Amino acid sequence: MPPQPHPVRASESGNVPRHVAIVMDGNGRWARKRFMPRVYGHKVGVEALVRVVQSCADRGIEHLSVFAFSSENWKRPSDEVSGLMGLVLVAVSKYLAKLAGDGVRIRIVGDRSVVSDKLRAAWREAEESTAHNTRITLSVAFNYGGRWDVVQACRRIVEAGTPPERIDEALLASHMAMSYAPDPDLFIRTGGEVRISNFMLWQTAYSELYFTHCLWPDFGDTELDAALAAYARRDRRFGEVRDSAPVLAVAPHAEG
Repeated sequence: MPPQPHPVRASESGNVPRHVAIVMDGNGRWARKRFMPRVYGHKVGVEALVRVVQSCADRGIEHLSVFAFSSENWKRPSDEVSGLMGLVLVAVSKYLAKLAGDGVRIRIVGDRSVVSDKLRAAWREAEESTAHNTRITLSVAFNYGGRWDVVQACRRIVEAGTPPERIDEALLASHMAMSYAPDPDLFIRTGGEVRISNFMLWQTAYSELYFTHCLWPDFGDTELDAALAAYARRDRRFGEVRDSAPVLAVAPHAEG
């Protein structure tokens, strides 16, 4: 394997977030505007994700976490759900070698108990074949929910027989599904909705929030840089008192 380019870490490049979390919203609406089925929008959304992973790595971001399929998405029409499951398999087959060669480490986060054996095998292949990569970690949340994450962490603590007096925030955080990553510095949601939608509820307590009307398939370098520029202007106080206060940013309408 050729040597991986050394990333410029956030600490070396100024005010760049170490960890960016994204709710990739708007695939279905993007497709509908083009008189195409919703699954086609998800397909183009995967292509957008591959581009954004590279862009984040180029900018020195160490972790990118994306909300691919929530535990509530099972309520969607059955043909869309089955199409999404098939798309995951196709995406692993089509893009895994490229992402691995680009130094991307892939981790799948969520409840795997209800997905097919074939899908679990594809996820294992993606994780194992990229485990040695260090340029950027891509965490894909699939069949994931923030409330589920808190509950499963609590269950693991109880199952370990931990005395109540030993349970604190640090212990709970260590049992979260993404305990290997720092909390997100920047939370981005595309598609014009202004809510977190049960994504990383515990971890986003002090994340900077950024919302854009841009539909996910259209999200690229221009939109990413706008979000990073907004983040760089924030005054991150973490509960301290300072002269200036952070501003909640909503990007201008950019659907096109």
